[in-house]
Amino acid sequence: MTYKKEDCIKDTKEHIGQVRGFMLMFAQELIQRAIVHDQSKLESPELEIFTEYTPKLKHSTYGSEEYKKFLNEMQVALKHHYANNSHHPEHYENGIKGMDLVDIVEMICDWKAATMRHDDGDIKKSIKINKDRFNYSNDLAHIFNNTVKLFEGSFQ
Repeated sequence: MTYKKEDCIKDTKEHIGQVRGFMLMFAQELIQRAIVHDQSKLESPELEIFTEYTPKLKHSTYGSEEYKKFLNEMQVALKHHYANNSHHPEHYENGIKGMDLVDIVEMICDWKAATMRHDDGDIKKSIKINKDRFNYSNDLAHIFNNTVKLFEGSFQ
């Protein structure tokens, strides 16, 4: 059987349509996540605890002993938050290895926004700290650093 140009065009168009469908499905899931992101922070027990600690966290340095102390004091809210939000590695028994790409995209966006709430926030520093905290590879750290270039100039 001879594979003709028309067959190639037909197969390629079918492939393009399939890729488009998968990408739109992925984009729709991201849009849904953007709409519902962190809604649990507006409910008890998170609301009360985050009301107390958000200003404290703003003036602390991410990863510092003071920051870790605050997180320790916030455990009731954080356990609830992690249980209800899959974009946190703590949501999964096996941490970041349990996440999918949608979780990862939401997480890096969350990390960037979190750095903007800290007086001395720095997304690249956070990526470096989180590499050890969540035990992810150099490759994933490079992907995160490549991705944050998309944020340059946004909301700053």
